[in-house]
Amino acid sequence: MAEQYYYCLDHKSVESEDGCKSADRLGPYTSRDEATHALEKVEQRNEAWDTDPRWNDD
Repeated sequence: MAEQYYYCLDHKSVESEDGCKSADRLGPYTSRDEATHALEKVEQRNEAWDTDPRWNDD
């Protein structure tokens, strides 16, 4: 199995499967670079969901 990477929300760093508990991290990601940019991806997705015209909270 290919190595997987995670972004730890507590330590603000990339770690392997042997890192912190699942509740404290994002992933798995297939590359260290992808895990490094995890928070940017979360921000992009949140923005897309917040401005999705199919949802109307008014």
